[in-house]
Amino acid sequence: MPCLSCNIKEDFSSLRAQMRLDRYVSEFLCLLTRSQIKARNMQAKINGKAVKLSRPVKQGDFLELVWDDPAPADIVPQDIPLDIVYEDDNCVVINKAQGMVVHPGAGNRQDTLANAVYFRMLKKRGDNFSSGLRPGIVHRLDKDTSGIIIAAYNDEAHAFLADQFKSRTVLKTYIAIVHGEPKEKKGRIETCIARDPGNRKRFAVASHGKNALTFYKVIKSRRDYSLVLLRPKTGRTHQLRVHLKHIGHPILGDPVYGGGDKKLSGLSLMLHAKSLAIVLPGEKEASVFRSSVPERFRKLI
Repeated sequence: MPCLSCNIKEDFSSLRAQMRLDRYVSEFLCLLTRSQIKARNMQAKINGKAVKLSRPVKQGDFLELVWDDPAPADIVPQDIPLDIVYEDDNCVVINKAQGMVVHPGAGNRQDTLANAVYFRMLKKRGDNFSSGLRPGIVHRLDKDTSGIIIAAYNDEAHAFLADQFKSRTVLKTYIAIVHGEPKEKKGRIETCIARDPGNRKRFAVASHGKNALTFYKVIKSRRDYSLVLLRPKTGRTHQLRVHLKHIGHPILGDPVYGGGDKKLSGLSLMLHAKSLAIVLPGEKEASVFRSSVPERFRKLI
């Protein structure tokens, strides 16, 4: 059972409402997310007295926390070769191959990125593959989207990294080859996205969905195709694929959102996560991780 004792140094006196204990743990200490606090039954004492997590905190309080270990991961560790861009004791940055599923699901219980990360995590810790650790997949890429993805090796790192995705302070850059040539060479696409009621495996622009924002810039256009730079500000499922279809320029090779092409048959999805800028645990400034342009892009270009 992990535990922590510390003194609160932040001054919350200028806030209209004092900072709640659970908010302080998730937003300032970055130990656990709000959902993890609940799921792991976190208990707290302030100045030696047991308190509720809704209790306001103030500068000078002495805080004692305990919480449960995560439940054992229902994931089989597998020694799968990965293209490692960066690795330390807290996290690993991977250049994911196209066609690799990120997390186990129906029909994909093994041979996923999570299986591979779990193996590396246990090997790094000298574990006998029987502990309650779980691979910390922080964000996801679609199966047929290649490129940069980061995963955590411990709960503290996962909470720290996940908080940056939640607060939208990470900078994600993608490249894509799309049909046609967008009229505006650069701009923003902002809509709401929800699951398509006619096909539960698809998503679509809808007034009742979640807000989604993508910035784009056309790098080059030729023969009815364009190479586009994409910077999603939000992280909705299939966001880039839905947004480009929405403006009439679906990603080439996308079988779900209309990216097929008779002249270029047999193409896979032409979408690649080119770079990621994020602050690593223990650091103050963002690190930028990049991948090279995939061979499938070079051949088509």
